[in-house]
Amino acid sequence: MGWLYIIIASIFEISWAIGLKYSNGLTQLKESVFTIITMLLSFYFLSLGVKYIPVGTAYAIWTGIGAVGTATYGILFFNESKDLLRIGFILLIIIGIVGLRLTYKS
Repeated sequence: MGWLYIIIASIFEISWAIGLKYSNGLTQLKESVFTIITMLLSFYFLSLGVKYIPVGTAYAIWTGIGAVGTATYGILFFNESKDLLRIGFILLIIIGIVGLRLTYKS
């Protein structure tokens, strides 16, 4: 169950990070409310996940998925750099996430 919580928390992390962009520095009301709500949900599900998974592992995976998801969204929708070196470093984060999951012992 802990891993499901971390995945849900990560999806909300991606959502609030992207929401920050759309909120224009928290100056747009609807987008700011969305950002704050998804931020709170992200932390809530992370707090549930760390009941089952060591905090270091949970936090690293949560931030890793959040970083990869947010960077990918930026590439696809904000015309951010598609430089091969950048893509390579994003892949390294994915390798780290998979490695942490594979080496996790319950």
